[in-house]
Amino acid sequence: MITLFGQSYAWNAPEVLLIGGAVLLLVGLLILILRAAGRSATMAAPLMREIGWLGSRVQALGEGQERLAGGLHHVSEAQTNSQAAMLQLMEKRLAEVQRAMGESLHGTATRTAHSLGELQQRLLTIDKAQANIEKLSGNVLNLQDILANKQARGAFGEIQLNDIVQKALPSDAYTMQATLSNGKRADCLIHLPNPPGPIVIDAKFPLEAYEALRRAQTPREATEAQALLRSAVRTHIKAISEKYILDGETADGALMFLPSEAVYAELHANFPEVVRDGFTARVWIVSPTTCMATLNTMRAVLKDARMREQAGAIRTTLRQLHRDVEIVVERVDKLSTHFHQARADLDGITTAAERAGKRAARLDNFDFEELAPNDPAPILGPQAAE
Repeated sequence: MITLFGQSYAWNAPEVLLIGGAVLLLVGLLILILRAAGRSATMAAPLMREIGWLGSRVQALGEGQERLAGGLHHVSEAQTNSQAAMLQLMEKRLAEVQRAMGESLHGTATRTAHSLGELQQRLLTIDKAQANIEKLSGNVLNLQDILANKQARGAFGEIQLNDIVQKALPSDAYTMQATLSNGKRADCLIHLPNPPGPIVIDAKFPLEAYEALRRAQTPREATEAQALLRSAVRTHIKAISEKYILDGETADGALMFLPSEAVYAELHANFPEVVRDGFTARVWIVSPTTCMATLNTMRAVLKDARMREQAGAIRTTLRQLHRDVEIVVERVDKLSTHFHQARADLDGITTAAERAGKRAARLDNFDFEELAPNDPAPILGPQAAE
């Protein structure tokens, strides 16, 4: 009999058998478990060693991680410092670049302003020059209008001739628009002495033929214009010779004044035979330049003639001047005599004053002794009383 849980059971009871089987099963399981635990312990020893090695490695890795963290922190601080220094350097360089750029921009602005000022001045100068050119163009057009008209052209030549004559000669040495005995009116009459006598200057010139020569484009036109100019100048020379060269009244020659240097140069360069015809007719062609030189020569002639005319008056004046000098010399001699007399009087006065001083000294010393035989007698009269 077996007692279980307060009840009795037989050895062969199913409950007892069941419980016994369960116990045997539990014991077998326990043995299996113990065996498995032994094998697990045997197998776990290398694993534990591996785990220990892994632990040491993990510890070393942790230490390395700590060192790496320290190194990274140091690198981070160094990088931060480097970035700060780099930032400061960049700011400094940027400030320098900004300052240099500002100075450069200021200099560029100053130079630009100066250049603009100069440009403005030049533009003003150009504007003034353009205004002068426009004015000159108007004057040229007016001059063309003047030269296109014969009467106006003659007046222009007379004005230019009058200006040249006024600069070269005194006002009483010439007459503008003088009328001769034949009734012809000369543009200018120079009053030269005989010989050669008064000489006439004519201020008209043949411009139409010269303009035709300048406008000629073909040889035929040039030949026709040359013939026209040659004929016009010869006709003018003949007219001057007939109207302004008068025996007994004017000089045996006259001047044909050309207000244009171009016409004068053209005649002497390409028409020498016309100039020789003028010499033959005693009509000399002059330009403004050569006219001034000719008038200066006439001025010298007038000056010499006036000097000869005034030679008698100059000699009379010199005689009068010589007499005045003689009178001055006589009066100087008389004055010298008066100076010598005054000197003698001054010496006498000095001597008398010295004697008076000596006598005054004796009176002051109560010296009443008789005068020495060599002493002069006392002065009586008004001088002594004084």
